[in-house]
Amino acid sequence: MHKSLTLRSGGFSRRIDLAILWRLLLALVLTLLVMLGALSLGKVNLSPLKVLELLWHGGDEQLVFIVEQLRLPRLVLAALVGAALSISGLILQSIIRNPLASPDLLGITSGASAAAVIYLSFFSMLFGSQFLPLAAMLGAGLAALAIYLLAWQRGASPLRLVLIGVGVSALLMAVTTFTLVFSPLTTTLSAYVWLTGSVYGANWSEPRALAGCLLIIIPLLVLLARQVRVQQLDDALAQGIGVQVQWLRAALLLVSAALAGAAVAWGGAIAFVGLIAPHIAKRLVAPGFAGQAVMAALVGANVVMLADLIGRTLFLPLDLPAGIFVAVLGTPYFLYLLINQPH
Repeated sequence: MHKSLTLRSGGFSRRIDLAILWRLLLALVLTLLVMLGALSLGKVNLSPLKVLELLWHGGDEQLVFIVEQLRLPRLVLAALVGAALSISGLILQSIIRNPLASPDLLGITSGASAAAVIYLSFFSMLFGSQFLPLAAMLGAGLAALAIYLLAWQRGASPLRLVLIGVGVSALLMAVTTFTLVFSPLTTTLSAYVWLTGSVYGANWSEPRALAGCLLIIIPLLVLLARQVRVQQLDDALAQGIGVQVQWLRAALLLVSAALAGAAVAWGGAIAFVGLIAPHIAKRLVAPGFAGQAVMAALVGANVVMLADLIGRTLFLPLDLPAGIFVAVLGTPYFLYLLINQPH
């Protein structure tokens, strides 16, 4: 039997499995080591000790600039994007009860992509690029709303959400392609990089803005976290114990869309992170949304950080989008999940 720690304060009581806590701490340590390694490697290679010295005490202005202004904001943005996509995917897999569910397969990422490409093609010259994240988040939200309304038939069942989501995703991908065909060449090139998913050229304003959005979304997720497990029950059973299944499903879908939309808005349409990270988290952490969400966030952060590290170091002097290498990992894993799905 696993040892556990019980926290009590007034009406609050929480039991923490120590084995899960140790795994989360190990995952956090691994994440910090990956960050340290990513800060050390690049066109100018530095030792980990030198990086720590530059971060803590400063030193050579050029090296400080490389670490603190070029690599660190890009790394933090990659971590936040990966964490947000992973938690979004975990929520979708829980409420839809389908292990293949993820923001990019159900149309949420496609909605953000279509809105972003339309903005880049027709409005960026007029309003500038600063409103691109807003357009992407709006697109993700509208896609989620459309999926839920189209799936409604005396309630929105998980099966209908999946089928409608795949259909909406295909339609929005067609809209994106159609828009690119009629957009200027310069816009098309930048849009393709964005659609692949990249944190290239990130400065501190971008991770700060994304972190601000996540700080608004996370409290709502915390309030709904206890209800995620209930969504895994049969709808009739959940309603029988007094749970308002449809309202909770709609709220959780909105939170998932907000997380995915925010991540895509600043990191581009990075695919498969929301699919593979929740599965890895479920293998490492026993059922329980809070523990799995933290583990999924750490796994997703590591996936995107490592993909970006490979993209900017393995093919020097080229700097390739992180989304390419996430797809290289995610595609075979998706096929593995698909083949091993019970009939």
